[in-house]
Amino acid sequence: MALPPLATVADLTARGVTLEPAEQPNVGVYLDVASTAVREAAGVPISQTTSTVTLDGPATQWLSLPGPPVTAVLAVHLDGEQLADWRLRGGRLWRAAGWTSGCEPAEVTVTYTHGLPTVPADIVDLVCRIAVAALVAYRSQDGGAGLAAGDVRAERIGDYSVTYGDGGQITEMELPAHLREQLAARFGGGAGLVTSR
Repeated sequence: MALPPLATVADLTARGVTLEPAEQPNVGVYLDVASTAVREAAGVPISQTTSTVTLDGPATQWLSLPGPPVTAVLAVHLDGEQLADWRLRGGRLWRAAGWTSGCEPAEVTVTYTHGLPTVPADIVDLVCRIAVAALVAYRSQDGGAGLAAGDVRAERIGDYSVTYGDGGQITEMELPAHLREQLAARFGGGAGLVTSR
C-alpha cells in the first residue's frame, strides 16, 4: 500500500500557491514524488503507518524496530511461529528467551504501527517547496519542457559533455547531500525505508 504524500494541495494553497485546475493532477504527482524523496532520505515513512518487517533475530533479548516511534505491535513471529511472550519497551521488543532459536540464525517478522501521527510542519513545508520548484520548472516552458534536466553550466559538442550546476542534480526532486544527512540523523534512518503492507 502506498503511503499518502507528506503534504497536500491544500498545504500548497495555504502557502499562497495558486494552481490552475489543469495543473492539480501534475502537482499531486510532484507532491507524491517529493514525499518519496524525503522519506527515502529519512530512511523511515515519517507519517504513521502499519508495516510488516522481517529482521534477523539478534543474539540478545532486545530487538530494535525501524521507523520510530513505535506505538503498537500487532503480531510477532519467530521463524514462522507466532509469539506471545514479548513486551514493547521504548520502541524495542524484549523477550526473556531472546530472539534466536539455538545457535542458528533466526527470522523475526513483526507487524506494527509506527511513525508520527502528524507530519511535522517543517517536513510539510519542505515537500511543498520541492513540489513548487517542479511546478515552476513545468510552467517555465510550454508543454512542461522545463522539467527536463536544467541548470546546464557548460556544454561541449565534440566528444559530448555537459556540466550541471547544483552538485550534478538533474531534477528538483533530488535532495542535496547535506539535507539527506540531516533527515537521516533526525529520523534515525539509514538501513532502508520500511515498507507498508
